[in-house]
Amino acid sequence: MIIKKIFIDANVASHPETERISRQLDLPVEQVDDPVSIYQWINSADDPVSRGKQVLYLTRNKGGFLKSCPGTREYTCCDYQILHIASFCTMDCAYCILQSYFHPPLLQFFVNREELDTELSGLFEKKEISRVGTGEYTDSLIWERWTDLTDYLVTRFALQDKAVLELKTKTVNIERLKALNHRRKTILAWSLNTPVVMQSEERRTASLDARLTAAARCQKWGYPLAFHFDPMIIYNGCETDYRRVVNQLFQRISAENIVWISLGTFRFMPALKPVIAQRFPDSKIAYGEFVTGLDNKMRYFKPLRIALYRQMVGWIRDAAPDVTIYFCMEDNEVWEKSIGWVPVRQGGLGRLLDKSAIKICDLIP
Repeated sequence: MIIKKIFIDANVASHPETERISRQLDLPVEQVDDPVSIYQWINSADDPVSRGKQVLYLTRNKGGFLKSCPGTREYTCCDYQILHIASFCTMDCAYCILQSYFHPPLLQFFVNREELDTELSGLFEKKEISRVGTGEYTDSLIWERWTDLTDYLVTRFALQDKAVLELKTKTVNIERLKALNHRRKTILAWSLNTPVVMQSEERRTASLDARLTAAARCQKWGYPLAFHFDPMIIYNGCETDYRRVVNQLFQRISAENIVWISLGTFRFMPALKPVIAQRFPDSKIAYGEFVTGLDNKMRYFKPLRIALYRQMVGWIRDAAPDVTIYFCMEDNEVWEKSIGWVPVRQGGLGRLLDKSAIKICDLIP
């Protein structure tokens, strides 16, 4: 843990969750009436991203917890719902979009659980399948050491049969999951990459072996699993390395317990490139063969993406012919040339993922 200080929004200073987290961390505390002073202090650093990871701001989520995935119409979206429980991350990855997404970057946790609970009640009352995840703006399991958020969420989702919760992580913070009655309504998901990428572009994350070991333990505890090869980085020899990771995955995990596997190559807004250059001077990931995509993000030249995707799909299919594979934010041409079909012809990607969740997580359609 690198957190050195807690800032508390004065409006939630007496909230039970604020008091409990403060006791758990036992760090210097400063109460603020307005976060502007925190923003200014973070932005004054030579490396605002690093400073933003060293403090925790406890506040209220004023904009609602449930949000639709911020996809773009130019690329196929999975119709995911984001559960916005916190922002930013204590780990540090060169490719992380959050470095340039938040202004300024600040690790913050939302304590107003009573409003979160109300929103979840509304979600569960709907007569439709929902796929919900907490890993869009933060890592889902970095909060385990000082909150009971996961205990609450897993237990809450276990009481209904229409929605599934996906907890995506690069950590191995799984110990408390063992004792929970999850009823297969929570998916434990890991971001995977090659050891080369993990060692050169990720700081303070668990190793590949540690992640797969954690996944195997969660499998033993009855949890459905998911894996995300995203962002895949293209470099000399990457094909051999990614194939080895796929082999390691299926040596440890049974295909029948995998809800889905996503594939996505490195893409970034141009503003991220100077941040990577400053914070990760040895990184070469932003200097590949990129073109500007329809969403104004820099993306690998399409034939390069398709070539790697086709190989990955083949390797996964060899090990698990029936597992659900999807691409994160790619167009119809990439789908057609990489996997041989286009989601719209199958009722849409969201519907396909719903079917997989129904099958593996025992949801009731």
